[in-house]
Amino acid sequence: MTQAPKVQHPAVTHLQEKRSASMQLRVADWITKFAGSMLFVYIHAVGFAVWMIWVEQSPWPTLTLVVSLEAIFLSTFVMIGQNRQAEFQQLKADHDFREQELELKTNTELTRAIHAMTEELHRRLIDDPDQQK
Repeated sequence: MTQAPKVQHPAVTHLQEKRSASMQLRVADWITKFAGSMLFVYIHAVGFAVWMIWVEQSPWPTLTLVVSLEAIFLSTFVMIGQNRQAEFQQLKADHDFREQELELKTNTELTRAIHAMTEELHRRLIDDPDQQK
């Protein structure tokens, strides 16, 4: 049994195409995704435990430096992720606005056409009933 193709919001498709075209954005997306995973947490817990127990006699100064530098880079990737989310939200909002405006225009045209037909029916049936014969 084949599955129906996945239908996505056009803003999602546009953003995915844009981000996949840039190597920098693909790397940033991968790092952001990895840094937000439990695997990242597990690797750090094990790495820090090994460092503190077996690597250095006095691990705190070096470990503090490493963790501080990592926090600087991770906060940058968090901001990249937030910017990506904001860009997506703006693209989606713009697309939705255009679609709603088109729908409003279509509905307005339909309402005007129905009103014109109703007036014509009213004129033929009520105002001028002799023309029916």
